[in-house]
Amino acid sequence: MAFLSVFSPLIAFFFAFLFGKQLGDRGAQFLTCAGVILAAMCSCFLFVDVAINGHTQTILLMNWIDVGGFEATWNIRLDTLSVVMMCVITIVSSCVHVYSIGYMSHDPAKARFMSYLSLFTFAMLMLVTADNLLQLFFGWEGVGLASYLLIGFWNTKHSANSAAMKAFIVNRVGDFGLVLGMFTIFVVFGTIHFDEIFAVAPEKATVLFNFMGFQVHALTLACLLLFIGACGKSAQLGLHTWLPDAMEGPTPVSALIHAATMVTAGVFLVARFSPVFEYAPDALMVVCVVGATTAFVAATIGMTQFDIKRVIAYSTMSQLGYMFFALGVSAYGAAMFHLVTHAFFKALLFLGAGSVIHAMSDEQDMRNMGGIWKKIPFTYALMWIGSLALAGIPFFAGYYSKDIMLESAFADYTWFGHYAYWMGIAAAFMTAFYSWRLIIMTFHGDPRANKEVMSHIHESPKVMLLPLIVLAIGAIFAGAALYKPFVGGSSHHGADDHHLEVDLHHSDNETEHHNNEHDNDAPVLEEDHEDTTAWNRIGFWKDSIKVMPENDTVEAAHNVPKWVKLLPTIMGACGIFLAYVIYLWGAGLAGKFTKLFKPLHNLFFHKWYFDELYNVLFKEGAIGFGRMFSRTDKGVIDGLGPDGIARSAVCGGGILRRIQNGFVYQYAFIMMIGLICLITWVVFGGMQ
Repeated sequence: MAFLSVFSPLIAFFFAFLFGKQLGDRGAQFLTCAGVILAAMCSCFLFVDVAINGHTQTILLMNWIDVGGFEATWNIRLDTLSVVMMCVITIVSSCVHVYSIGYMSHDPAKARFMSYLSLFTFAMLMLVTADNLLQLFFGWEGVGLASYLLIGFWNTKHSANSAAMKAFIVNRVGDFGLVLGMFTIFVVFGTIHFDEIFAVAPEKATVLFNFMGFQVHALTLACLLLFIGACGKSAQLGLHTWLPDAMEGPTPVSALIHAATMVTAGVFLVARFSPVFEYAPDALMVVCVVGATTAFVAATIGMTQFDIKRVIAYSTMSQLGYMFFALGVSAYGAAMFHLVTHAFFKALLFLGAGSVIHAMSDEQDMRNMGGIWKKIPFTYALMWIGSLALAGIPFFAGYYSKDIMLESAFADYTWFGHYAYWMGIAAAFMTAFYSWRLIIMTFHGDPRANKEVMSHIHESPKVMLLPLIVLAIGAIFAGAALYKPFVGGSSHHGADDHHLEVDLHHSDNETEHHNNEHDNDAPVLEEDHEDTTAWNRIGFWKDSIKVMPENDTVEAAHNVPKWVKLLPTIMGACGIFLAYVIYLWGAGLAGKFTKLFKPLHNLFFHKWYFDELYNVLFKEGAIGFGRMFSRTDKGVIDGLGPDGIARSAVCGGGILRRIQNGFVYQYAFIMMIGLICLITWVVFGGMQ
């Protein structure tokens, strides 16, 4: 079962890529869809077996490396964290595969595209089932390669090629940090295997490491370097510029990369290393601050964009910021909860946007849309569902997961926890605002497209709408269904008493932090690893996530004051109302606000000038250095080297050529001079 869940997409990739012409487009589409759907079914079975029944296991595939004293095996690690990620990846990937049959129907390279999707899925599965850092790095780089191929799939477009290169290069910056983190962990722990690392993490809590001549806390350094790698993959502030440009790829690629797979790899990495991050509080603080800042900055940019896919892309970046600040306050379960719910509603929004683009004859600018909701009512309804979940409106999936992250940040009772809460509140308002800005500009108002485009607008085919229905079900019900097992508390506070249920069954009293206890019905592992640390057992997550009792903010989050729980929903409602006022009811208000706040609008519209800044610092700087070295190479190295020697030979040859002119008197003159020189050398040389 485990082999099928991981390797069936790889098998489908090989056959579709190598034998695509023989299979034909339909054959390749059927094979790749069947492979990933089979993987999804097996992953769901493993979820029941591992996460619910507690049958955690590690399957040895082979001994990979054995050189000197270094050993690395190739395993399939099946614990709760792995199987949750496997289900998310394969379910969303299945929807994307099926959707692509309709969306890419006119593309001449269908088999190649479907094979790339399957390769991407396999790389993600290898990443999340890794049992050591080297295996994780293999999946990590495989995801980077597949994303490059998918983003630049339409390689006849210069913009697509540039976007693919940008994504690849920016991620290499983050990957350099990941590699340094791996080296640091190996030096400190003497191993790259997760269980061995996590088992001795408490013993390494006070170890110092010599880094660039300074004695630094070893675990903090290792965690910060791993976090740099996570920032690259998950588009956190500073390494985020590749994300919006990646929209140049086909829409199914956007859904696959930006919803449930590539961008969540960084979140998974930090959650996987929770036993190490717990002993690096300074690293957790950095994770929290960067995540909170990312959530805010991305939301400000999303409010001003006009490309429908870019708005959703910046929304993804903002929601990833939420996940990271939850990780930064040790709310790993809350971050993973939002990862799951976000996968459903964000994939729904991307594929819904693809349905709009398909209907609008490949138009992506919302300024050229409007007045089309009656022509594509099914897509319109599904976009509403995705937007309601994204905005955190009761009782959609995003409501449960977003709110528990905000409550956990507040319950941390640290300056950076409160910073994250208020940045998250501001981002929640802006998220609701730009979500309904998108809805109104795309579907409502007067039609802004030309008559020819309007006459061709039609609902997408069933093969594209069916995956949207599956994702919509997750966007509606996943939050309520998964709230209690994922973050419901150790002994109380289930989903049925979650915040906004009319009478709000939450206590207003100040609470004490209680240690986690197992639910009576919580699954028990077959065997417990010996660990001297008094970890809080995170019920459903078991030993795949570990939190110190004093850091259990998810448990404390259930007892924060009412206003903390209510404020995100209130701000979301205000954001929706403001969007209606500006873009539907108040004609011309958007232009007036743009003029009134022109400097601020320009800052947001130009994405805080990160691209311009990077162009000056890195691109232009690199080109300047290149030109300088080019001049040095031509003027000094070539001038004194091969070019100089060649010029000397030519010059010397020219002189000798003038001498060899055929006149006897000139030859006699040269012989006389030579004889005089010889006599002079003999006489004066002999005197010495």
